[in-house]
Amino acid sequence: MARKKKGIPELNSSSMSDISFLLLTFFLLTSSINTDKGIPRRLPPMNDKPQEEKIKIHENNIFTILVDRNDRLFFDNQIGDIALLKERAKEFLSNPQNLPNLPDKKEVDLPLIGKTMVSQGVISLQNDRGTSYDIYVKVQNELEAAINELRDEFAKKKFYRSYADCNNEQKSAVDKAVPSTISEAEPVKVGGNK
Repeated sequence: MARKKKGIPELNSSSMSDISFLLLTFFLLTSSINTDKGIPRRLPPMNDKPQEEKIKIHENNIFTILVDRNDRLFFDNQIGDIALLKERAKEFLSNPQNLPNLPDKKEVDLPLIGKTMVSQGVISLQNDRGTSYDIYVKVQNELEAAINELRDEFAKKKFYRSYADCNNEQKSAVDKAVPSTISEAEPVKVGGNK
C-alpha cells in the first residue's frame, strides 16, 4: 500500500489585504502631516500704471539691507553684523525718539485701539544672486523677529497681554499698528567680488 504524501499546510491570506487596508486607513486618518509654510510675505498689488510711475518714498522712511555674494550684510551702505540686524530694524520701525533721520509716523484711527501713530518705514531687502540660502533665511528670521517683538510689545502696552494671547480682532488691530513692511527686490549683483 502506498503512502499518501502529506501536503504543506497553506496559510489563509485572504483577509490580509483587508487588514492592511484598514491599518493604512487608520494611520492616515489619525496622523498629521507637517507641511512647510515658507516665509510669509505680502506681494505688492498688480499695477496697471506704466513702469515709469514709481511710488515716491522719503529716503528717511527706507531702511536698506543688502546682502552680497560673499554673504556680507550692509545696512544703509555700511557693513553690518547679522547679530545687530534685529535691534536696528526694531529701532528703525519704532523710531522711539521721533528722530528726523528715522521714519515718519502717521496718526491712524484703528479699531479697538483708537488713534495711534503708525510708522511709515519700509525695510528694503536686496540680495545678490550668489547669496547663500543660509544667510537669506537668517536675515528673514531676524527681520521677522523684529516685527514680532514690536507687535508683542505693542499688544502688552494696549491689551495687557502678549500678541500670542490676543484674540483675532486684537491681533488684526496690532498688525495694522505695527505693519510688516518688508520690500524684497529682485536679486541682482550686489558689490563683492566679481
